Amino acid sequence: MSSQQSTQTMKPATAAKKLGVYLPATPTEFQEGVVTRAELNELQAEPPAWLRELRANGPHPRPVVAAKLGVSIAGLARGGVTEALTTEQIEALKQERPEWLEKERATQAEVRKEAARLKDAQKEKQQKAERGGGRD
Repeated sequence: MSSQQSTQTMKPATAAKKLGVYLPATPTEFQEGVVTRAELNELQAEPPAWLRELRANGPHPRPVVAAKLGVSIAGLARGGVTEALTTEQIEALKQERPEWLEKERATQAEVRKEAARLKDAQKEKQQKAERGGGRD
């Protein structure tokens, strides 16, 4: 009996998320098809023109927009950004520096600072435990 490996497939939405692109902006064939793991790997290794264009100019999905602006996805929503944005629109927001964006960037900076502090505290606690454990 031969064990035949089944081809792993994913929905277009999942593939788009893994590729970091906005699904409605992808070609119809991509949106209506099924993507295999091998096809996804090929798209990542050698992106076609449409994928390079989407990654460069958008429209970008909210996680990418949030990362480019230096805020959280929730921060985008609080700022009223609920749709995908193009690179040009993101750059315009960076230039305009609206109050909500500055506030959300500051909030995100505090969140990162606190996460780093907690990580350092955890690391220090672990080191103390390792040093203390060998004294018995």
